[in-house]
This record gives sequence, C-alpha cells and structure tokens, in this order.
Amino acid sequence: MPAADPASSAELQQQRQDGVLYLTLNRPERRNALNAALIDGLTQALQQAGQDRQLRAIVLRGAGQAAFCAGADLQSGQSFEFDYAQPQQAFANLLRAARGCHVPLIAYVNGACMAGGMGLLAMCDLAIAAPQASFGLPEVRVGLFPAQVLAVLQPLLPARVLADLCLTGRSISAERALALELVREIDQDGQALPRLLAELLAVSGQAQRRGLYTLKQVQDMGFAQAMAFAESQIALFANTQDAREGLSAFREKRPPRWA
Repeated sequence: MPAADPASSAELQQQRQDGVLYLTLNRPERRNALNAALIDGLTQALQQAGQDRQLRAIVLRGAGQAAFCAGADLQSGQSFEFDYAQPQQAFANLLRAARGCHVPLIAYVNGACMAGGMGLLAMCDLAIAAPQASFGLPEVRVGLFPAQVLAVLQPLLPARVLADLCLTGRSISAERALALELVREIDQDGQALPRLLAELLAVSGQAQRRGLYTLKQVQDMGFAQAMAFAESQIALFANTQDAREGLSAFREKRPPRWA
C-alpha cells in the first residue's frame, strides 16, 4: 500500500509509492466538491511536487465511486464569494500550478466529473475513466458559466462540443469522452492505471520532465516561435545524463539504466 504523506489532510489525502504521488480528493459526502482548503492543498501539493526529483508521476483521483469531483461546493454558500481586491483567484492559481508542474499528472476519473472537476481533469496531462464516469459543465443550470475551466478545457475539445456542454449543461458518458479523446482509456478491468504507470516509469524521467516543459511552452506559440524554441531545446535534451545513457544502451543493445 502507498505510504501516507505527512502533508495529508482531512480534505486531501497524499500517499507515495515507488515514485508516484497519489492525491485523493477526500470529501465523498460532498461528491468531492472543491472548497478553499482542498484547492489550497492541491495547489501546494503540485508546487512541491514540481521540485521533487524523486517523483515520476502524480495521480489525481476522488474518494469513493460516486464522483471524481462535482465542482465547487455549492452547499457551503461561499464558493463564489471572492475578494475582488485580489487580481488572482485560488482556483485559477491551482490551474497555474498544474501548468507549471513538469511531473506527468494523471487524472483517474472514478465517477462524476462536473464543472470545476472538468478543470481538474483538463489540467492533467493524461486521463483514465472508470466505466461509470460522466462528464459535464452544468454551471448554466445555476446561473453561472465555466469561465476559468475554459482556459484548460478549450484546447482539448472541438469548439462546438465545448459550446454544447457549456450552453446546455448536459453531461456525456465515459464512452463519449473516450471518443472525444478527453480520456485515453476506459478502465474495464481495473488495471488501466497500473499499466499506464508502468509505461511512464519504464522510460526516462529526465526526458519526461524537460519534455513536459517543452510541450507546455510551445502550446501557445505560433509556428516560427515554436520552431525556434524547439531548436534550442533539442541540444539540451541530448546533453542530459539520461540521453547519453539511452543512446549508449541503444548502440550496445541493452536496457537503459536511467538516472
């Protein structure tokens, strides 16, 4: 079993095992809805994880089987009370922390993934869905709109699909999410996550970290700028310890021994 991390709290359980950090939203009685403590805990966990050279992957999941995350905790009555003197809001800072983290981040969507939960899904690099998972942006049904979520969700979905979800508030199934490539796999046998982690841990961690940095940088660039940036990065990739080891292992026809 993964070892409990000292940073765990009632709202956010943190466990580590074999270079993997498991972050579990632990509010099943509220369908793992986001409150201030949970958002702050996630933000801090991702910021710290980005500095941990021993980590190879981060898994984000929800407690129980009913929900991955139902979005903001509307029952609290405080989810949309903002300090307008602050130019940045907590949930947006969480998305920024995910964007700045260069450890592969995996969402395991074990149930309903709604509203802000879709933002958590979209901020991850990879995603797996349980068969019972569902996905939606129901904000319009309570007079709101998924404004912050659009920043991370818009690059992942076709424009008319995203407009449909935003304007109707309807939800889609795991099968539809797979067809839209919102998730990479439906976990039919309960082993999809271990298989993915095994694949991630088998390759170069150094290449993954610098690779994620490169991927996230070029996302917002035009062709000329992206190409110039990539030209500067390839030499840095080749100069890492893992690259030298990987190329030597290829020539010597042996498995690489990653740093």
